Amino acid sequence: MRIMAVPGEINLLFPVLLLLPILFLIFKHFRPLSPLKCPPLPPGPYPWPLIGNILDMGKMPHVSLSRLAQAYGPLISLKLGSQFLVVGSSPAAATEILKTHDRILSARHIPHVIPAKSPDLNNLSLGWAIECNDQWKYLRTICRAELFSAKAIESQASLREKKVMEMVGFMGTKEGKVVEVGEVVFATVFNMLTNALLLKDFINLEDERVGGGMKGLVRRISEVASAPNLDDFYPILGGLDLQNLKKEMMEVFRRIYSLWGIIIKERRERKDEQLSSQRCFMDVLIDNAFSDDQINQLLLELLAAGTDTSTSTIEWAMSELINNQEPMNKVRVELAREIDQNVVTESNLPQLPYLHACVKETLRLHPPAPLLIPHRAAESCKVMNYTIPKDTQVFVNVWAIGRDPMIWEDPLTFKPERFLSSDLDFKGNNFEFLPFGAGRRICPGLPMATKQVHLILASLIHFFDWYLPPDMDTNKLDMNEKFGVTLQKEQPLLLIPKVRKQSRD
Repeated sequence: MRIMAVPGEINLLFPVLLLLPILFLIFKHFRPLSPLKCPPLPPGPYPWPLIGNILDMGKMPHVSLSRLAQAYGPLISLKLGSQFLVVGSSPAAATEILKTHDRILSARHIPHVIPAKSPDLNNLSLGWAIECNDQWKYLRTICRAELFSAKAIESQASLREKKVMEMVGFMGTKEGKVVEVGEVVFATVFNMLTNALLLKDFINLEDERVGGGMKGLVRRISEVASAPNLDDFYPILGGLDLQNLKKEMMEVFRRIYSLWGIIIKERRERKDEQLSSQRCFMDVLIDNAFSDDQINQLLLELLAAGTDTSTSTIEWAMSELINNQEPMNKVRVELAREIDQNVVTESNLPQLPYLHACVKETLRLHPPAPLLIPHRAAESCKVMNYTIPKDTQVFVNVWAIGRDPMIWEDPLTFKPERFLSSDLDFKGNNFEFLPFGAGRRICPGLPMATKQVHLILASLIHFFDWYLPPDMDTNKLDMNEKFGVTLQKEQPLLLIPKVRKQSRD
């Protein structure tokens, strides 16, 4: 985990103006050769002296970049401070970035808020390894074999079903009360993952705020990572941490690491006593001589990416279905027809094509990572007949691609039917639909996320009718977005559950 710090809600104009005299001296005496002197480069808006195009990004960069693409073309270039940025916003641009030139453009840009030093990430990180080297391949191989292979996914099915039924039971106790759906879903997904990774629940559904504390920590990672950071715009300032963002991120990481530190110690001490039936992913890492730092980094990435993206997708899907009752009714009819017991199992999921279409339509409109995690050019190359200089940061605006009227008919309308007669999938082969990326850096947890999202969404709809709180002034939910590494609803989804009759029989 599918992070370059780009401007979000923090206004950078004031601190940049205060730093202008210092920055002028830095650029006058130490400015490296600008990549803008390496034509031909992709077109883009004129960069202002010193600050470049920082102000063009706005509070919602994925939206601002989409508008700039409409003005300048599917491949554009900008400068953020002293850093060069290229953004692709069409299937053709995405194909060249993520397929044709995948080897060169699959390197990572590491934001300064990441606590680990950049060289260390090559040995620690699944998502942030600077290059797709042998150690990175080894990490992916272990994760694929132990967590994301067909065999591993199938072996975890009963665990996921158990956690979903715990969620259903908890929701049943909230009948007639306002529930923050995202909190309960987050807790459910988090416990699914922590049981697969550590054989332990970390969130009690009966807690007053359910997953609030842990969810707040995970969401804070996204907020800090996506906040505009002067250290990223002007790397020469990188060691100063002028906004204390790196310090804050280190504190969040420390608090999360402390949750399972004692578990790592206990597992190391009694490794030989464990029965095979009690083994989990952490035991695999210990058996393969992973250090505590490696385990901490890998567990954090898997948990943060797996929980935040799945939770947001389910929250968006429920919001779209509440706002569009005809698709909601079709999902209910499909569930009633295909499920003849008082539980939804993963074996039911292949028989639910309309539910799958609803999830795909949600991912088209609300991709979990609207700009993916930014790539970096390991060396210079040409994309769409433009030069991409070495070390350029590269975005793919999958949010813009998913809403392009040249690709999608009536693109802003929630129409699951568009996927019923289409073989488009989100596995990285269809470049007009890339919610999880493609190529070497495609989200490795895609197989598990698919199971989680469909199982939870099907269960929420099968067991409950959902109503808006009575104090809401409108029959439509607020669908405004909050930009971050994960695209979230600006306002949390608040609904009232009512147990459906068939779940009481």
